Amino acid sequence: MVENRKNGKSISPLDGRYGKKTAHLEKYFSEFALMRRRTEVELKYLLALNETELFAQFTKTELSNIKNVLNDFKYEYFIKIKEIEKKINHDVKSVEVFLIEKLSLKNPNMIHFGLTSEDVNNLSYSLLLKEYLTNEQLPQVEKVMKNIFDKADKWKSTIFPARTHGQMASPTTAGKEMSVFLNRLFEQYKRLNKFKFCGKFNGATGNYSAMYSAFPKYNWMKFSNEFIKSLDLVPNEVTTQIDSHDVWAEYFSIIIQINSILVDLNKDVWLYLMLGNFKISSNKNEVGSSTMPHKINPINFENSEGNLELSNSLLEFFIRKLTKSRLQRDLSDSTVSRNLGVGLTHAFLGLNETIVGLKKVNVNEEKCKNEIENHTELLAEPIQTILRRAGLKDPYNEIKKLTRGKIITEKMINNFIENLQVDETVKNELKKLNVVNYIGQAEKITQNVLNKVKKYLKQ
Repeated sequence: MVENRKNGKSISPLDGRYGKKTAHLEKYFSEFALMRRRTEVELKYLLALNETELFAQFTKTELSNIKNVLNDFKYEYFIKIKEIEKKINHDVKSVEVFLIEKLSLKNPNMIHFGLTSEDVNNLSYSLLLKEYLTNEQLPQVEKVMKNIFDKADKWKSTIFPARTHGQMASPTTAGKEMSVFLNRLFEQYKRLNKFKFCGKFNGATGNYSAMYSAFPKYNWMKFSNEFIKSLDLVPNEVTTQIDSHDVWAEYFSIIIQINSILVDLNKDVWLYLMLGNFKISSNKNEVGSSTMPHKINPINFENSEGNLELSNSLLEFFIRKLTKSRLQRDLSDSTVSRNLGVGLTHAFLGLNETIVGLKKVNVNEEKCKNEIENHTELLAEPIQTILRRAGLKDPYNEIKKLTRGKIITEKMINNFIENLQVDETVKNELKKLNVVNYIGQAEKITQNVLNKVKKYLKQ
């Protein structure tokens, strides 16, 4: 895999074009990582089984050998397991055979005692996902939030055009618009931060049958639950041969939502750049077009959008596929599960590109202010609202006649106000309205979001 990254012959862009950005994720999503976790589960089970005193206790040498392999899973062990797999054509059984040869236990029958392959597999995958969530995903989402937080804080008072249905609408601030995305992302981050993976450890059809057949008086259900909890996973006692993957589906759904929020952000930033409300910093060494030298393209946001959409398509498929299995199990989930890292890595790339892109973006403050000042008709909303309060008959349609679909000047607004049949105090109130200052509670809303995110992250 590493060589393919160097010679450009990899099939997947995750290992080729994006190889330098994704290489460290091999720790979670590679075949080596899966075999390492499978071996870990088998060995930790051995140690837990030893404590039951159902078998003769391990010698000090045996315990030392077990812990050495557990604490230092060498690449050569992985190669040996794969060589065994070539002969017997079973990946989990290959781990068992390897451990029998490697550990040379007096009682090798303790290895994989009473288990089915899926007992080892489901725990191994969940441990890998948990490790990825803790070490990579949460810190990365925090980093995205921090970048959006900084923009929202910096721009919380920066006047900004707003559009509904693509048309000019009541003004806002750039910070408020960023705080919307920050708030949405924050809610999903909290879900992700407290997420717990589960596991099953109950045999071929989920009834602990093999374990109880050998030792019918031992409480294997309690043992199984405690073993799963020792791995910092939540026990799932009621399963077929496989875990239902409903918890995985919940996890993927959170990621899908995070991806979707950032796709929405990417598209809005792209549009604001197109409209000139945002501007993007240039790098003198970069090229925006092979024929048009002037261009600075929003490539980070476009790249992010593509990767996030691709991630979501895979994650949505995983949810549909992995939560269904024929009867007690079929093997079609196995090859799909090996692609979990593909879906998650595309999300990882997408988030990184959004982070890079946000660092290049600033508000074109002069353009925004001028644009709002040139749309005095935006005052139609506060004018008709104040006139409602003053009791004027049908103020909405009165101001609609003046403004709908028209470019309105300040003079035209003032003439309209002068001819209103209302008190002078109301007229004066209306004349004081300024389209640039018509931002309501945008700053306060933004600050409220900043405060709660900051408080949570500190805790």
